[in-house]
Parts: sequence; C-alpha cells; structure tokens
Amino acid sequence: MNPADIVASGLASPAMEVSLFGMFWSAHFVVKLVMLGLLGASVWCWAIIINKVLLFSKTQRAMAQFEEVFWSGASLDELYATLSSRPASGMAALFVAAMREWRRSVQGAASSFMGLQARIEKVLDVSIAREVEKLESSLLVLATVASAGPFIGLFGTVWGIMTAFRSIAASRNTSLAVVAPGIAEALLATAIGLFAAIPALIAYNKFQGDVAKKQARLEGFADEFSAILSRQIDQHTVQDRAA
Repeated sequence: MNPADIVASGLASPAMEVSLFGMFWSAHFVVKLVMLGLLGASVWCWAIIINKVLLFSKTQRAMAQFEEVFWSGASLDELYATLSSRPASGMAALFVAAMREWRRSVQGAASSFMGLQARIEKVLDVSIAREVEKLESSLLVLATVASAGPFIGLFGTVWGIMTAFRSIAASRNTSLAVVAPGIAEALLATAIGLFAAIPALIAYNKFQGDVAKKQARLEGFADEFSAILSRQIDQHTVQDRAA
C-alpha cells in the first residue's frame, strides 16, 4: 500500500467516529470507566440540586407563613397545640421545642423555673443545629464532585493519551488522521469531568449562601422568642415571690 492509501484509510476511519458516542465506544476500558463514573456523579449532583431547590423553596415559604402567624398576636398556647400535632421544620420546629420545655416547667413545680432560661436557649441552639444539618445534607457530595471531578477527568485523559501514544508507536504512523482520534477520545474524559464539576461548584456556593442566610434568620427568631419567654419567666418569678 502506498503512502497515499495509508493517509486515505486513516482519514476515512476517524470520520466514522466523530460522534461523542463513537469516541466513548472507541476509548480504552479505563477511560470508559472514568467517563461513566463522572456521568453518574453528574446525574447524582443534578438530583441533589433539584432536591435542594425544592427543599429551600419549601423552607422559605414555611418560614414566611410561620412568622406571619407568630407575629399576628395569636395565643402561643394555641399555636403550640396546632404545630405540635404534626411534624414541624424551620422556625416552627424551634418554636415547638422551646414551648415544650416551657410547658414542662410551667406544669411542674415552681423550682423548675430555676435555670429555665438556660435550658430554653440550649434547646433552641440544638434545634437550630438540626435544621441547619437538614439544609446542608448532601452538599458535601457537590463539594466533592466540584473539587475532584476535573482531576478524575484528567486522569482519564492522561491514561487515554498514553494508550494513544502506544498505539501510534506500534503502528509507526504519525499522521494527524491517526493521532487525532485517540487524543480526542482522551480529552473527552476531561470535558465530562468539567461538565460534572462546574454545575456542582456553582450549586454548592449558592446553597451554602442560602444556608447561611436561613441560619441567620433562625438565630434571629430564636433570640426574639427567647426574649419573650424570658419576660414570661420574670413575671412567674415575681408572682411566686409575691405568693
């Protein structure tokens, strides 16, 4: 076969493997594993992103509705009776936990008011930590994919390039038509790594900011509600001393 035929055959073969699926199918076994792993990580990240968007939207609406009812002047006992009968989250969870501790002390002996303020603040702190933990769940996955995805893709690229160079050395043909397909297949791994990492990084930063805002909002409500209960404790203490 003359050189012209070799070049012609080299050009014809890559033309059939231009598609992404063709490059994937022609890649080395290790590179295929890297690509499949990154695609799986990307699907996992998008599932987390969609779930978090829905969760944060639901939490935002629940906080707004609770604040509207709480500051409307309704009875705290009636509000507690309503909320304690069903699962609560966000500010409602803080309110229920603090009111539960309050009612235990009110219904108990008078000595239960000693240290009640500290107990209520501790309950509120624990409730805030639980709510923040719910909001932050699975965010570590986004951070891991965002940081490790490009490096895993680069590993696949390096492995693919080494394989391509070994094939080139074995064939002893350095024409672009022979070199390009192997390099393209290897670079596809890096592209998939970036495809998985970039949305994960953007979503992680966005959700971390949202979590910080909601945590600050929960802490603000906890301080205000703690002050309200503190005044109630002072009134009960005065009444007990007068009695």
